[in-house]
Amino acid sequence: MEDVTVDSGPMAPRRGRPPVSDRQRQRRRLDISRHAVRLFAEQGVAATSGGQIARAAGVSERTLWRWFPSKESCVEPLLTQSVAAFQEVLHAWPPEADLTEHLRAAYRPAPDASSAGDAEAVLTVIRMTRDEPALRALYLVLRERAEETFAEVLAGRAGGSADLLDVRMRAATMSAVLKVATDDLARAVAEKGITPEALRRHREQLADALSHVTRGL
Repeated sequence: MEDVTVDSGPMAPRRGRPPVSDRQRQRRRLDISRHAVRLFAEQGVAATSGGQIARAAGVSERTLWRWFPSKESCVEPLLTQSVAAFQEVLHAWPPEADLTEHLRAAYRPAPDASSAGDAEAVLTVIRMTRDEPALRALYLVLRERAEETFAEVLAGRAGGSADLLDVRMRAATMSAVLKVATDDLARAVAEKGITPEALRRHREQLADALSHVTRGL
């Protein structure tokens, strides 16, 4: 039987919006986070609705609730940036360097020096966690999750397992030190904003405290 090729003609144009890439989704979630923090700071968490956040960010409420389970969770991308900043510096800790000196040279409360606005927003959220239980719970969960990374890095330095009790205790202590130091920075810059002197003092406090955590590795 002779083969017959059927020409179906040109493909029909794709309808609807193009799919959102992971990078685009991350950028849009971060943008929503910035607007949420601004609204929370201006009018309070209770007085801010998910609809207000969505309108400010230029997205639909459907998109907002697809990406965030609650209005309070909208602050997660910014808080994650802060935790990631320390994780990145820890991963970049040179084998021949002392951690305290490395922190003094490399650590910033936001992953990028150009993210000064994000750093201010993060510290604003941290100040709000004192009076907003939902924000505080989210903040503490993110801190706890970061301990796994801390344990892995410390275990690598010690040449042992991240499951060792000593390593896990040091990782938990490192997380607590970072939280206390960051909370202190948030309070210190509440009125005047982040200044070079405030950042220098924050790095010094963090480096001095963590020198005890890594001693004896």
